[in-house]
Amino acid sequence: MRTNIIRHESMMVSYDVVNGWTVVEIDGEVDAHTAPMLREAVINLVDEGHRHFVLDLGFVTFMDSMGLGVIVAITKRIREREGSLRIASVSGRMLRIFDLSGMRESYEICPSSQEATQSVPLPGSLAHWPHPAEGTDPA
Repeated sequence: MRTNIIRHESMMVSYDVVNGWTVVEIDGEVDAHTAPMLREAVINLVDEGHRHFVLDLGFVTFMDSMGLGVIVAITKRIREREGSLRIASVSGRMLRIFDLSGMRESYEICPSSQEATQSVPLPGSLAHWPHPAEGTDPA
């Protein structure tokens, strides 16, 4: 069951739990105004016991450096709890932002949240973050 956690004029965020993954779907703009809300919402989920996340960016219409910073902050908190994180549904435009920032190699990026949740999460998969673990394909 999908649960809304943020309703804002320029961004909506909801989550669902699928196969052990907390799939967070972001719809709208992730910028200096909305990024702190996103950070707080996901950190609250981590604090509630969620450990393994998929950030579905398929409906993100805009993301600036604050948005990237939130992804890093979320990753650090998930890593502290020995969780895992996958990024899903990244458009070509968003993938370019990950490339330009040098963040693409640091994350497991999946074509869709369905593909990201097909396998069960492995605890501690962020142990080598911000560098990919050996044997993983960063693309």
